[in-house]
Amino acid sequence: MKTKYNKTGILATALIATVLITSCKKDNFIDSNAEALAVASAVASVQAVAVTTTTTGDSIYVINTCSRDQKKDNIAFSDLPATAAAYLTTNYAGYTAVKALAIKNASGTVAGYVAVILFNSKPVGVKFDATGAFVKVLEQREGHDIGGGGFHHGGHFDDRDRQRRDTIALSALPSSVKAYLAANHPQDTLVRAFKNRDSSIVIVSINNGVFSTVFGNNGSFIRRAESPGKHGRANSIELSALPANSQSYLTATYPNYVFKHAFKIMADGVVKGYVVLIDANETKYGIEFDASGGFVKAVTIR
Repeated sequence: MKTKYNKTGILATALIATVLITSCKKDNFIDSNAEALAVASAVASVQAVAVTTTTTGDSIYVINTCSRDQKKDNIAFSDLPATAAAYLTTNYAGYTAVKALAIKNASGTVAGYVAVILFNSKPVGVKFDATGAFVKVLEQREGHDIGGGGFHHGGHFDDRDRQRRDTIALSALPSSVKAYLAANHPQDTLVRAFKNRDSSIVIVSINNGVFSTVFGNNGSFIRRAESPGKHGRANSIELSALPANSQSYLTATYPNYVFKHAFKIMADGVVKGYVVLIDANETKYGIEFDASGGFVKAVTIR
């Protein structure tokens, strides 16, 4: 029998109980019935779905899975449209299925789908329309951040303050990483390096295109991804230098994303397009826009 998450008080009771149990494990989390009720209310208000827990035991939710007048039904992953299944396989190779939901309107008609997966051991929530076409990557929040700005200092998503604490100085890269790049990609110009929460490293470089090379926490090579975009001279730019429609696309498609780096691709003095690197809920993406700022393609990096 399918479960309707937003039509019963049982869910709210379970959420409150879960939060109260968690409070026993973490003194500075939820420490009163009033706060537990506030979290449960916030969860319901944004149609949130719990997907995992952090190492400290706090619940992580994907939020805004549907509108207030819609309902969510659990479905088998095999019941997702073929288009949605193909999108996940293409963009999140090797993912692990967690849960799938059908989003229904008041008349019971399917209006869309939500798939929650693990990619590189990190949860990702993806929303599709009724045909299975990609709509957006859903934002994630810790339970006690749902009703606020989406993060707190020291929390799971504290990089949303845009202080770039995950940046690694290129001079501080492990010697094994430097040796690998020198031997295998000597023509690369290194631009930025980031350290992920799992201690893997992503190095952004340019060489007639934009590349992201990933290394494990022991300095071993994992993969190299070419960010989408035209070949040409890649000039670093700030987010504000992107066309307005590109910025709007990022905000709508990757809510509360963290900007990492951007490039304007030039050839013979003419703008050919843009490449943007972002972090959305700890998963990094390379996104291509054309010369007028229109979306072209996205690649999942790590």
